[in-house]
Amino acid sequence: MDKYYITTAISYTSGKPHIGNTYEVVLADAIARYKRSKGFDVYFQTGTDEHGLKIERKAKEAGVEPQEFVDSVATEIKRIWDLMDTSYDKFVRTTDKHHEEIVQKIFNKLYEQGDIYKGEYEGWYCTPCESFFTDSQLVDGKCPDCGREVEKQKEEAYFFRMSKYQDGLLKYIEEHDDFIEPESRRNEMINNFLKPGLQDLCVTRTSFKWSIPVTFDPKHVIYVWIDALTNYITFIGYDPDGSSDLFKKLWPADLHLIGKDILRFHTIYWPIILMALDLPLPKKIFGHPWLLTDNDKMSKSKGNVIYADDLVNLFGVDAVRYYLLKEIPYANDGNISYDLLIDVINSDLANTLGNLVQRTISMVNKYFDGVVSNKKNYEDIDKEFISKINGLDKKIEKSMDDLYVAESINHIMDLLRSSNKYIDDTTPWILAKDESKKDRLETVLYNLLESIRVAAINLSFAIPSTSKEILKQINNDKDANTYLSDNKYSVNTPKPLFERIDKKKFLDEHNL
Repeated sequence: MDKYYITTAISYTSGKPHIGNTYEVVLADAIARYKRSKGFDVYFQTGTDEHGLKIERKAKEAGVEPQEFVDSVATEIKRIWDLMDTSYDKFVRTTDKHHEEIVQKIFNKLYEQGDIYKGEYEGWYCTPCESFFTDSQLVDGKCPDCGREVEKQKEEAYFFRMSKYQDGLLKYIEEHDDFIEPESRRNEMINNFLKPGLQDLCVTRTSFKWSIPVTFDPKHVIYVWIDALTNYITFIGYDPDGSSDLFKKLWPADLHLIGKDILRFHTIYWPIILMALDLPLPKKIFGHPWLLTDNDKMSKSKGNVIYADDLVNLFGVDAVRYYLLKEIPYANDGNISYDLLIDVINSDLANTLGNLVQRTISMVNKYFDGVVSNKKNYEDIDKEFISKINGLDKKIEKSMDDLYVAESINHIMDLLRSSNKYIDDTTPWILAKDESKKDRLETVLYNLLESIRVAAINLSFAIPSTSKEILKQINNDKDANTYLSDNKYSVNTPKPLFERIDKKKFLDEHNL
């Protein structure tokens, strides 16, 4: 069985994650679930990044110790990941004592081999981004990444010799087309960062305490990049003195799934750290797009932040998962609003999917007392329909392998739309009036149940609870991902999968 190690970026414990942060873990979960369904031995890791000046300040504002502060936020992040039905194998926290020990060992190793040296840093520091910038990197005197105010800071620090590895990394990226995706992000890293030349990276701080101390110089704490980025190896058993069997099995990671705003850290700093440790690089780093609110970036200051648990309370887990996975394109930012979400629930989930399942099961109950088998009374229209059912698996496999998750869902919806059209074209209610057409009617309903069964199997990576509910209603859990000509059905009573929402009434009632 092939292994598949997938990670999300670890979430910063400065506050409750919004729906944009939540999108990443749902996307990773969909990929992990799909890979499991294809027989891969999947290991899916997510978690929290818990050190730094920002945390120290926020804990002070809240009047609590930093550990208490991060414990509370990490618990909330995990609660939301669980609420969204994500099937992670490990939820990591960088305040874990074993992680801290291994980070210290990694730092010492890099220092001993000359990759880390002591110097002095003076620059513009952005606390939210935990990054230093030079004068030329600032945009209108502000942070180029988030646009916030920066402060001048000067302190003794240890630096990592990025410049030593930049040519090797550039060569690797140019020789491995699929290492960074999408291609636009790959080009951005090459042209904006690697080709102009890398500055050595500040990897310790002395101006705050809430981080991992340098063992041989304890007034310094190890700065975010070596601490946070190494979570991908420390928690699966990497140790400079001898790594675990789990590490040997899982590394290199098959996919790091991260937001496009932290791409530089994952595609430049992280590979260079790995090169210095003489470890293989991850197979793929995918910088996913953002989720915008009404085409604007989410931020608390703008008051346009939407939280996952609020959406789940209104619409249910699977409806929210479905929207996130279907409505955010591969490389372009997606958009969310209550308006759009209701439109998608009504059109895709209530009409196309829910209506098909309800109509089909109702007809099977009405015309055959809930029991049908395949009478094989085929007509020309069936050939194309069955071919569509049989072609679904391969189409989805291609899209999922290329990380076009929204496209995969569109393939399933295409089959469901074809199934609804098949009902209109075959007119079962007319066939039912003619006793001589009974076998034809049973064949039509059988074909529809097969299309629903195959669609439900394929929807399990996106809307797992609904997928199970559909298979329960058609009372068939055969896992063949193709049309079976000799299946048997004894269906249950249909229940609505998704209720249609009266948009105006709903928005007025909830003051949205």
